[in-house]
Amino acid sequence: MSVGIPVRWILSQPELGLVLKGGAAGLGREIALALTSELTEPQQWLSGGELVLTTGMGLPLSRPDRLRYLRDLDSVGVVGVGFGVGLSHPAVPEDLVEAADELGLPLFEVPLPTPFGAITKKVMQRLAEQEYEKVLRASRSQPRMTRAAIQGVPAVIKELSAALSATAIVVGADGVVTDAHPGPVSAEIIDKITEFLGTRGDGAASGVIHTAPDVFIAVQAIAAGPATHGHLAVVTTTTLSPVDQVLLGHASSLLALDFEKPARLRIAQNRLNTQAIAMLLEEPTALDTVWAHLTPAADRAGRVRALVLRCPSAETAERVVEAVDTRLATQSRQLFAHLAEDRAAILLAGTDTEESAEQLLRSLPASVRASVRAGISAPHPLRRFAAAIEHAELAASAAPPGASPQELSARAGHSLLTFPEARRVLGAVSEAMLAPLVGYDERHDTNLVDSLRAYLEAHGQWEAAANALGVHRHTLRSRIVKIESVLGCRLDTARVRAELLLAVIARR
Repeated sequence: MSVGIPVRWILSQPELGLVLKGGAAGLGREIALALTSELTEPQQWLSGGELVLTTGMGLPLSRPDRLRYLRDLDSVGVVGVGFGVGLSHPAVPEDLVEAADELGLPLFEVPLPTPFGAITKKVMQRLAEQEYEKVLRASRSQPRMTRAAIQGVPAVIKELSAALSATAIVVGADGVVTDAHPGPVSAEIIDKITEFLGTRGDGAASGVIHTAPDVFIAVQAIAAGPATHGHLAVVTTTTLSPVDQVLLGHASSLLALDFEKPARLRIAQNRLNTQAIAMLLEEPTALDTVWAHLTPAADRAGRVRALVLRCPSAETAERVVEAVDTRLATQSRQLFAHLAEDRAAILLAGTDTEESAEQLLRSLPASVRASVRAGISAPHPLRRFAAAIEHAELAASAAPPGASPQELSARAGHSLLTFPEARRVLGAVSEAMLAPLVGYDERHDTNLVDSLRAYLEAHGQWEAAANALGVHRHTLRSRIVKIESVLGCRLDTARVRAELLLAVIARR
């Protein structure tokens, strides 16, 4: 907190011989500076915290003006007035004494033998002593906070609270208060901090919130490099001094180190999980100890699901995996991932759903999420996780960009032609099989290809197919006979119908 000297302290110095005349209610006001002024309106050059010393040479003559003089000093934050007697005034004017009592502004008599310089010197010496005492307290508090860091966050903020005589609060990265000392924090204070962090729009925001005349909230980001783990706030009755700010910064650094410990451990754990997956993909017959390393990825029944994410680039894939890791960390779950250029494969528990898989991706920027193809496998035994990844890979290849993760079976009827290899083969088959029919339609201006498709999609039901084409069923029967003649096949064979259906779908 800021340095200041109570007015009562200067009055208690016997060698100065000062005598209080009025304004006893304000003896707790704190002096930040002592100065001499004989101006009639000195308030224009004052900013608060001053002890004004005067002989009354510039004091107005009328009673109303004298009262205004004292009120003006009080209004700008002057903490006391020392009135020197024996020169322009033999005693402190009674009207000033009455006004001082009314305002609670300490007014004391300075005897003629006491120079104003002696009072100023006393004040400056005491302020210097207080500054030194604060530095000394800080030098003692810093080692205590450092030792407390071994015990964790609560111990650090307890030491900070004691050092600053303030309430210390830790707000997590999610905006929730995780620790406070010496006791619970009011909802109003929490709302002010939340509002401040929200309006700044910066994860590493720091600053001071002035909520009331005697309430200040200093906020400091708990950050290590680009990562912000939350914020440290202290609630005080005055603004923090430079020394106090050093203590706040020291505590913030200690908390950042404490938060970084699990983050670094998680990074190491993720790296081991990735290496185990890579090893088992290359050598499935690896030691049981390697398989055991993947056990936390499975559910209680020993099953896993694979979530495969196809991204526009390797950089995007890394970014997506980081986002998934962040969401898993909030659930106290490990990350089991395998990156291969622009593809990311992540092992989830067998009990995870398509919705919970989508939740892992919701922190991604909309533009990034819209570019990612996601596929998920059905639950597989842990030892068959490679097959789960393969199935999820096929589902991701068939999925539209930005769509929620789905199993390949959920895209039945839509997935086959999404694969480039399948499209190439089916395209060639379609061209070869349907070429005679297409040529016949072109030469005779008929519609046999569309009639064939309607017939096949209606499962050979004449009435349904005819209705779809808008023709009579007898007309459709004659067209089917012509199709069989042109193609040289019989449509009453299921295998023939299946191949022709794929051919007409591929052609379309």
